[in-house]
Amino acid sequence: MATIEISGVSKIFKDAKRKTDVTALSNVDVTVKRNEFLCLLGPSGCGKSTLLNMIAGFDKPSTGTVKVDGQVVAAPGADRGVVFQQANLMPWLPVWENVAFHLKMRGAQKGERRDKAQIYIDMVGLRGFENHYPSELSGGMNQRVGIARALLMNPGVILMDEPFGALDEQTRMDMQNELVRIWEEHKGTIVFVTHGIDEALTLGTHVAVMSARPGRIAEMIELDLPRPRDITSPRFNDVKRHILDLLRPHGAAHG
Repeated sequence: MATIEISGVSKIFKDAKRKTDVTALSNVDVTVKRNEFLCLLGPSGCGKSTLLNMIAGFDKPSTGTVKVDGQVVAAPGADRGVVFQQANLMPWLPVWENVAFHLKMRGAQKGERRDKAQIYIDMVGLRGFENHYPSELSGGMNQRVGIARALLMNPGVILMDEPFGALDEQTRMDMQNELVRIWEEHKGTIVFVTHGIDEALTLGTHVAVMSARPGRIAEMIELDLPRPRDITSPRFNDVKRHILDLLRPHGAAHG
């Protein structure tokens, strides 16, 4: 059964200042099954984040429906965890309290919060940093805290909006490998927004290649590349060339 069903979704933003409408997404259909890792790939401004925000419940389609586990998405919910480009941590709280924050909101006792946080702190490789504050950590470590916080909510779906975009190349590659390890261990469905072809091909079980605005799905590509992915392999680069062709204006038009 599909975990996420996006059917006939379009999104039109009204530009009150210029008295015009901007079509961000046009007639998008996407199905994501349980435990799949879907990367939404496309040029800037093609509506990738808008689509992610609809799954999260932060935004609503102008037409069409977005369903998670058979239910129409009407608002944010605990069944969907979100990891943003910036980790959005609370600077006055140490790592473990950031990770367990939503348990505190639900009234859980300190001991329970600490024990549960530790499981996910270990999972993202931050043992020993439980009592550090965000300002004492690198950008990559803060993103690990954000991922641990999303995992602790135990959502069926994790939504990630270019979470490694601000990191340097080496840290980004390390975090990509770490995320694949966590996904394989944790299991769950991930939707990951990126405009990096190598990133999409390193992470995904599937890549939805989107056209320039108004965003459409040019092609849904299932990746059967072995893990860990070798970005220098002939098969990897064959798929990369195909995606580059799709992303050229003439390629998207035929998609």
